[in-house]
Amino acid sequence: MISYKNIFLLLSFIYSNVSFSQTLKEVSPETEGFSSQRLKKIDSLFSSYVSKNAIGGVDAIVVRHGKIVYYKAFGYKDFKNKTPLQKDDLFRIASQTKAVTTIGLMLLYEEGKFMLDDPVSKYIPEFKNPQVLKTFNEKDSSYTTEPAKREVTILDLITHTSGISYAVIGTKEANAIYAKAGVPVGFEPRNFKLADKMKILAGLPLMHEPGEKFTYGLSIDMIGYLIEVLSHQSLNDYLRQRLFGPLGMKDTYFYVPKDKQSRLSQVYTINDKGQIVQNTSNDSAAINNIYPLSSNASYYSGGAGLTSTSYDYALFLQMILNGGNLNGVQVLSPNTIRLISSNHIGSLSLGGGDKFGLGFQVVQQDNAARLPWHTGSLSWGGFWGSDYWIDPTSDLVVQVWSQGGLSDLQDKFKIMLYSAMVK
Repeated sequence: MISYKNIFLLLSFIYSNVSFSQTLKEVSPETEGFSSQRLKKIDSLFSSYVSKNAIGGVDAIVVRHGKIVYYKAFGYKDFKNKTPLQKDDLFRIASQTKAVTTIGLMLLYEEGKFMLDDPVSKYIPEFKNPQVLKTFNEKDSSYTTEPAKREVTILDLITHTSGISYAVIGTKEANAIYAKAGVPVGFEPRNFKLADKMKILAGLPLMHEPGEKFTYGLSIDMIGYLIEVLSHQSLNDYLRQRLFGPLGMKDTYFYVPKDKQSRLSQVYTINDKGQIVQNTSNDSAAINNIYPLSSNASYYSGGAGLTSTSYDYALFLQMILNGGNLNGVQVLSPNTIRLISSNHIGSLSLGGGDKFGLGFQVVQQDNAARLPWHTGSLSWGGFWGSDYWIDPTSDLVVQVWSQGGLSDLQDKFKIMLYSAMVK
């Protein structure tokens, strides 16, 4: 009998020895309705932010009709040593991991492994009989709870309406309770196991009733563990077999191999003067930037753990835009893509009135009236200064990563990009 492990090893060998043809080719912008002259103004925008030390560097890729019309890097990978940023350098993608993990789960949905309305406790028993936080004592982090009105569903997890918050960057109550229980934020260089920490998290109090609010948190890390339960594989092995291999994503990892670590860009933050300073945090229990370089770590955070390139992530986004297909590989069905792109939080909303689908922010009319993208665009970003979106109306995929945070650069870039689209 062939084991799951043997199947994975065979597929890994095949994918490692297959030379994927470049599925996203660079073309003249004019062939896809862009003005080269207008796109050059974006060069000036990015260069100005680098020159005034507002960011260390920026990397952007723009794909229209499946063709690359803009793919450039500006500034530095290492600002201190003035090492130029290359467009194929690696970035910590943080919460952009969430969309990848969610799509990974939807592959199992198509196989009939679960229903969106299933209680999570059907697959993770530690979630049975959830409790909601009632009172909290800041002095010693003690608390009382009361029974939740209903079970947490898989849909609650995917849409961040489960009541689970974040460690370190969540509510003050969650920060304290999760820290006391040893639940990490997801930037994890230690040799923990996802299953162990998620079982602990499942037994901790929810911050509110399931379905009551949109609370950004560790719900997608729990989805990562659910994938492990349903697939009988580690999240790392599963994603490499089911997504990264078929899509040709050769530079996407939880922990970067030694032979590619020189391509990993530095991390910067903005100081009180609005200038960049290098983030040198190595506190393994908090927000640190050392986690992708850990040689013996195996904590596969489905919510924040991946490192990738702008090109690799554009492959993933293009598959979504193509109705689940890329380079002849049908990863998901068009019907599942429609499901992913629908509003799943009802009357709840994100900032600006936008909705949330399955893994993606879904842009609504008010936001589309403020900026030149379109209603129905899918979007999100990452903690370390990244942003992406898929605009089906314009047949457009965009990924931008900065060294130091996007701030108003994100919106200016969006305005100038759509202004360069003349057809």
